[in-house]
This record gives sequence, structure tokens and C-alpha cells, in this order.
Amino acid sequence: MLCLFAAGFFLASAPIAAVTAQAAFRVCNGTQSLVGVAIGYRAEAGWTTEGWWRIPATTCKTIIEGPLSSRYYYVYAEDAEGQGRWAGPVELCVAENEFKIAGVTDCFKRGYQKIGFREYDTGEQASWMVQLTEAPREGTGKQ
Repeated sequence: MLCLFAAGFFLASAPIAAVTAQAAFRVCNGTQSLVGVAIGYRAEAGWTTEGWWRIPATTCKTIIEGPLSSRYYYVYAEDAEGQGRWAGPVELCVAENEFKIAGVTDCFKRGYQKIGFREYDTGEQASWMVQLTEAPREGTGKQ
């Protein structure tokens, strides 16, 4: 994954409705492309980043099963076709292939890459959902 390209997309997030049967952190891909997702969070043992979850177009995937143990979670995603990425200012370690990394310091020294994740304040909700969607293109639609 890890292609760097201009972002033409944005993230929307919200607590999962109370009717949801089980608690979880879910990511939904509202685009027409396959998307790779990585997540960062603070666990009892310290900072952890994990990836890559492959989420096909117009589907959702549970990234964390069960009630959320942290208030803040960090998400990075990019589509497989190099058309968009969902990123932010919080730099965490990632690897090229499937990974689970303890710690967020010395990424390069430890053989990892560093990339910007977007922070989500779940407000200590038991469940949360992030929706990856395409942003409106410039010059289209009415002003």
C-alpha cells in the first residue's frame, strides 16, 4: 500500500447507533475502490499500530471487536488505485505488509515507515464507525 498522492477524499465519523448488537470500531468504504486501512491506538502496553485491512468498495469491516478501550483512535487509509488517501497530522509507524507495531518512536530505525493518521475522539463510546467517502469534485454541482 503506502502510495502517496493528492487527497481528493474526506472522512466522516459518528457513534454507531444504539441498535447495533455488539460494540466495535468499524470502517466503511463508501467509494468504488478497494481501500487499505491502518489503525493506531493506545493500549495498556503502550502505543500500537496495526494494518492492513482490505475493505472492498461499498462495504464495512470491523477493525476492533468488542467495546473500545481507548477514547482516541487514529486512522490512515488509501485506495488501491492511487486515487485517494485519508490521512492526518499524527505520525505513527506502519509497514508495507500486514503489521502490528508496538511503539511510535524511531520508526525508520526499526525498519518501518512513518505516515500521518487522523485522530478520532470517540467520546468514550463503546462503538464507533468511520465512513470513507469521496469529496465533491471542484467545478461540479451548484454553488
